[in-house]
Amino acid sequence: MNRKHVRTLVAAAAALGAVVLSLSAQAGERLDRVTETKVLRVGTPADYRPFAMKEEGKLVGHDIELVEAMAKTAGWKVEYVITPWKDLEAGIKGNKFDVAVGGITQTLARAGYAAFLPGYAPFGKVALVNKKNKDRFTTPESLNDPSVRVIKNPGGTNEQYVLEHLKKAQVTTHEKNYEIPGMIARDQGDVMITETAEAKLYVKRYPELHAAFLDKPLTPVSEMGFMMPTDDADFVRSMGFLWHLMDIRGELDRIEDKWLD
Repeated sequence: MNRKHVRTLVAAAAALGAVVLSLSAQAGERLDRVTETKVLRVGTPADYRPFAMKEEGKLVGHDIELVEAMAKTAGWKVEYVITPWKDLEAGIKGNKFDVAVGGITQTLARAGYAAFLPGYAPFGKVALVNKKNKDRFTTPESLNDPSVRVIKNPGGTNEQYVLEHLKKAQVTTHEKNYEIPGMIARDQGDVMITETAEAKLYVKRYPELHAAFLDKPLTPVSEMGFMMPTDDADFVRSMGFLWHLMDIRGELDRIEDKWLD
């Protein structure tokens, strides 16, 4: 089954989910506000290449280009709300933004309080390590050792993996996710847990780095997703329709080829 057929099935499933949601949730005022103000508030940590990253004073990346294409199609402007990973849930629940993007993993926990657009960029957890140590880290158990210096960023699923599986390691927290690969390259730490797409990107950027477990990830496959509040079924359905337009017009493929392949 090719990618287009898969996406057609996913879009159909998303449409059905939107119908079910519309029957079970009372439509709110979110879509009315976005339509009237012509402003879509987008929350993002903006620190996760290649999905959303601030470079030369502006936000760039797969998710940024895609959400802006969706907004442009609807005649909306995008207003970014920079939000740390640890505050995404509070931002969704507290009406700080209308959709969250930036390489957000779809999880059962997040599905409990948010709606997702169709998934993209299948991935598993991998370990970024210094190339000189690649023969040292060949099994998941080798990462969980008192001699291993693990650097994590707070608030996301990478941190969850570290806290659950690397309890014996020396774990430190660094607030800026995008700085950690450089720290591993400079031998200021041994391991960074991340996802497939980010690992591939940083291995190209830093010749000192090696992506361990790339062929056999540490976790089962997951997908990224644009995350939205569930207080307005009409808004969720409209965002799903915009995603569908991006698909049939070739924008999903174009943007994916540009940033993720």
